[in-house]
Amino acid sequence: MTRARFTDWDAEKVASHFRVDPGKGLDEQEAAERRKKVGTNSLSEGKKKSWIGLFIDQFKDFMVLVLMAATLISGLLGEYTDAIAIIAIVLLNAVLGFIQEVKAERSLHALKKLSAPRARVLRNGTWQRVDADQLVPGDIVAVTGGDRIPADLRFLKTETLYVEESALTGESVPVAKTATRLPSGDLPLGDRKNMGYMGTLAVRGNGIGVVIATGMNTEMGRIAHLIDTAEEVETPLKRRLEQLGKVLIVVALLLTALVVVTGILHGHDAYKMFLAGVSLAVAAIPEGLPAIVTVALALGVQRMIRRKAIVRKLPSVETLGCATVICSDKTGTLTQNKMTVTRIWTDGRMVEVTGTGHEPEGAFRADGREIRPLDHQPLRRVLEISALCVNARLVKETDKGGMFRRKKTEWTVDGDPTEGALVVAAAKAGLHQDRMQSEWRRIREFPFDHERKMMSVIVERKDGRKILYSKGAPDVLLDRCTHMLYQGKILPLTDALRAVVLKVNEELAGRALRNLAFAWRELDRSAENGKEWQLERGMIFAGLAGMMDPPREEVKESIKRCRQAGIRTVMITGDHQATAEAIAVELGIKRPGGLTVTGADLYNMSDEDFLRKVNDIDVYARVSPEHKLRIVKALQSQGHVVAMTGDGVNDAPAIKAADIGIAMGKSGTDVSREASSLVLADDNFATIVAAIEEGRNIYENIRKFIAYLLASNVGEILIMFLAMLAGLPLPLVPIQILWVNLVTDGLPAMALGVDPAEGTNMNRPPRDSREGIFARGVGWKIVTRGLLIGVCSLAAFWISWAESPADLARAQTVTFATLVFAQLIYVFDCRSRTTIFGRTPFDNKALVLAVLSSALMLLTVIYWQPLQPVFRTVPLGVREWILVAVTSSLPVLAAGLLDQLVPGRLRMRKTAAHGG
Repeated sequence: MTRARFTDWDAEKVASHFRVDPGKGLDEQEAAERRKKVGTNSLSEGKKKSWIGLFIDQFKDFMVLVLMAATLISGLLGEYTDAIAIIAIVLLNAVLGFIQEVKAERSLHALKKLSAPRARVLRNGTWQRVDADQLVPGDIVAVTGGDRIPADLRFLKTETLYVEESALTGESVPVAKTATRLPSGDLPLGDRKNMGYMGTLAVRGNGIGVVIATGMNTEMGRIAHLIDTAEEVETPLKRRLEQLGKVLIVVALLLTALVVVTGILHGHDAYKMFLAGVSLAVAAIPEGLPAIVTVALALGVQRMIRRKAIVRKLPSVETLGCATVICSDKTGTLTQNKMTVTRIWTDGRMVEVTGTGHEPEGAFRADGREIRPLDHQPLRRVLEISALCVNARLVKETDKGGMFRRKKTEWTVDGDPTEGALVVAAAKAGLHQDRMQSEWRRIREFPFDHERKMMSVIVERKDGRKILYSKGAPDVLLDRCTHMLYQGKILPLTDALRAVVLKVNEELAGRALRNLAFAWRELDRSAENGKEWQLERGMIFAGLAGMMDPPREEVKESIKRCRQAGIRTVMITGDHQATAEAIAVELGIKRPGGLTVTGADLYNMSDEDFLRKVNDIDVYARVSPEHKLRIVKALQSQGHVVAMTGDGVNDAPAIKAADIGIAMGKSGTDVSREASSLVLADDNFATIVAAIEEGRNIYENIRKFIAYLLASNVGEILIMFLAMLAGLPLPLVPIQILWVNLVTDGLPAMALGVDPAEGTNMNRPPRDSREGIFARGVGWKIVTRGLLIGVCSLAAFWISWAESPADLARAQTVTFATLVFAQLIYVFDCRSRTTIFGRTPFDNKALVLAVLSSALMLLTVIYWQPLQPVFRTVPLGVREWILVAVTSSLPVLAAGLLDQLVPGRLRMRKTAAHGG
């Protein structure tokens, strides 16, 4: 049976073919058995490089190949000890690089899994959300506007469903979908109106379909082998570092050649100088710098995931530290996204409803005393409409707990949050939805849309009574009513009564409440089949419900932290101006003198006027998603780096245009998530601030180990170069140079990548996105520390060698120890923006352990007798260690003094303090 043939079957025949009841779906056991037969619903990711291949890649670097050639020459010349030692070090380096790459790959895999699409599927008669890769043929799946279709479907039911199928057909205009059978024949893909295909986008409406194909058996799977979906994201920083690396390679090779030539001219053995030169080049060239940056980014991404921020595009990690404006949605991001009914106005009096969240617990109070809502008929009517004229459900989820966890019950809303608030309010009064819907059978529904701004249902009671229940925007619903329930009577809706309703509506809105109106109409049997415009008129106005979405408790502090960090927060919402301003003032978003602009204002505002005012606008109210793109561009034109949040299909252009596009993980559509560079797993504004803090810290940590690696390499080259210029013996033998590189460049550099943020990280303005790697004092630190490390290490060599010229091995061991410890001390200097004493070393336990490990490795090759001939070391006494301690500490101490004395450095510090 070809996929095309399902188009000319009716829905019942398709469901029968897949042995599924469309009203219940598959059970979990049947789904698991089918998954075993057909596999998971995922496309092949292509051939991955094996672990052996990754390990071999570690030896493809040019300088490593040169070193291997030098090792071969050593072996041929009988220098077996040198050859074996060098091979061991190269292998150890390769193992470390291999471990880093495997870890980064696992991080990326975990990231892909976290950002995988979800699907709404009917299993065991219950709608639930599952990972899309768990779908099997025969599953009943629901899609709505904004969803990406998770598998190939044959639609069983559609309501104004339009799907954009350009990924398959090239046709950019959305296609209207139907559930009816089509004429027989092998129809072209674009003409299969009752089919939905994996990877296409539902842009409007709703639909329910049965899965007919999954994974590589889908239409998308058929063309998957033609598409290389693996895209390696290269960050701007990584690009700059690779360019820098090429320059450093040329400089290091020239200096190394100069060292070799100078040494030969001063009478040193040509072979030894060649081997020393190659070792120096390998140690001096930071060939692993881009890899370390990638690993640091991957580790940072993992930390962000733990803080509920999922990074989809690595460049956004760098950009986060430059953000100057956050444009945030209100609902669910600044607020809890748990709409709660707090006021009900009916029969001419106001009723207060207590309780927050989704728990159906609370009281009803009127005139300062508690009332029984079901004894008050007008209030009962409003609550009945609240329970029946909705599509949301109140769900009780129970965590059974465990040995160390208590049993936990949580109430959640499946559906629209506004409708959920109504269902919860009805449940608080004892009108539980399940019982109500068993007593009242829904016959028809006239769904809500943005043009109608109302929803109606026709329900039938067991006694045969039929009633039209409606809810919607107060002004819209008033226009459909001719009567009103007021002070115990049903009265004609006069202009005076209309004015009373509008005044109450305005008062509730002034308290930052979102208001819905309720109405009803008794129907006779002949009326139930009429058109909506015929039935939704002549209704009786029942009352108003005012609800609010309370602000998240942690958001106020997060906005304060943003202000301290030089980041402005702007609220963008579709809510009324009064509601938006009330929340903005409470959270501290609206500044004294800050402006509020509505969508109508924006529409009437010229681009020139908008650009003049954009920096003064704190709140955008009653705006449509289309306005977001204009806001982003206006802010960017003023030099801002903009983070923009969104969750809907129409938000995608603004999210994509923003410097940092942020999508909602819970409430967001697949379209908005795919356009984003960052996804909030908890839809929480505080998570954005946490991500910015983490992004700033990641970038600063990268700068720290750049400063550390390059200064260390400068010191290593200088000690050899200056010794050769002075006509001194070799201060280090080749194997020692390689060991220094392994001991100091490995673990300590990686530990800097996980350095905790400095306390002032969020007290500085954002970083200029155009700044170079060496900005804000990094270049100065590299030059001064590198020069001092080289000079002090050479001084240690000269002092030790001058005392006993015949004991060259002792002088080289002193130099070896001095160079290693100078770099291990300097690594703590790299942690602070000021001096080595600016931070306590125990803030970063990983770094302390890395330094102790490196020191232990050094002591092992100095004192363990079997390794002494390999590394040309001798045991050092107390006198030598005092020399090592003094000369290895001097670089950092002298550099701190130099920082205070040099005016240029003072200017750099001032720039650093004000430039982020």
